[in-house]
Amino acid sequence: MSNQNATPEDASPRGQVSDAVKGNWVDHTAPAWTRPYLRLSRADRPIGTWLLLLPCWWSLLLAMVSDGHAGWMDLWIFLGCGIGAVLMRGAGCTWNDITDRNFDGKVERTRSRPIPSGQVSVAGAAAWMVLQCLISFAILISFPRAAVIMGVISLLPVAVYPFAKRFTWWPQVFLGIAFNWGALLAWTAHTGSLGLPAVLMYLAGIAWTLFYDTIYAHQDKEDDALIGVKSTARLFMEKTRAWLIRFMLIAFALLCLSVLAAVAPSGDSVRLVVALLGILAWLCHLLWQLRRFDSEDMDGLLMLFRANRDAGLLPLPFFAVALFV
Repeated sequence: MSNQNATPEDASPRGQVSDAVKGNWVDHTAPAWTRPYLRLSRADRPIGTWLLLLPCWWSLLLAMVSDGHAGWMDLWIFLGCGIGAVLMRGAGCTWNDITDRNFDGKVERTRSRPIPSGQVSVAGAAAWMVLQCLISFAILISFPRAAVIMGVISLLPVAVYPFAKRFTWWPQVFLGIAFNWGALLAWTAHTGSLGLPAVLMYLAGIAWTLFYDTIYAHQDKEDDALIGVKSTARLFMEKTRAWLIRFMLIAFALLCLSVLAAVAPSGDSVRLVVALLGILAWLCHLLWQLRRFDSEDMDGLLMLFRANRDAGLLPLPFFAVALFV
């Protein structure tokens, strides 16, 4: 049952969120007063930060491969995207929990979150969200002007996403639009303008989000049906595997086209092959996930969802090698 009388001082390992990573640093080493706010930001569940960050790093490295240029500013973009991903994922999750506070209390997996469990007030959560946004903006304005504009525009899909599951069966599309924006921003930060490879990578990321978040949404399909919340998991049901295959193939094709658009004009076939091998490695990981997908295995679904961090890391060393060969 929810503890509506809990306070931040009560926030201890016993107040941990049900789907938090076991043994995470927030529940065991963070100061007690910070834990509810760190839980709002999903610091105890870092997979979302990785999934937000990886398209940024993909795009930045591919932009560097495309023009063969790597400078100190790129190192700052790389680091800034990492810090920004932590902050903006935290702000987005805080906004999500504010808007979903009445739903979360009715769902087994989410009723232990800080707002429905009473660890944080709505006003406190809103102040925390604003603070994270302000720090993130301070990082953003150190990027080139075109990238700053891209970053500001990204706030729109972030604001809309929590409401999507109330009016469409495809809320995962809105999540993909928000979560993969970094592919557009990082490319623009390096090159100074938006390019076709970044757009193709962005679309590929949306398809990948549909893949992994449909897997994730199967954990909540019964509770979602009771409270009237929509998702692709509820829409596809027993046809989910076939849809996952479609999303995987669409994402793979678009990623290949992105690499081709970025590298082929240079005429360097070695760089092209190495970069494409990174996409192939990513595809192999998704095939591994498909073999283990079971829509009724709740622990397995969470494991597969989290495994997408490893899938997303696979192209990075190939892109890095392609830059220097």
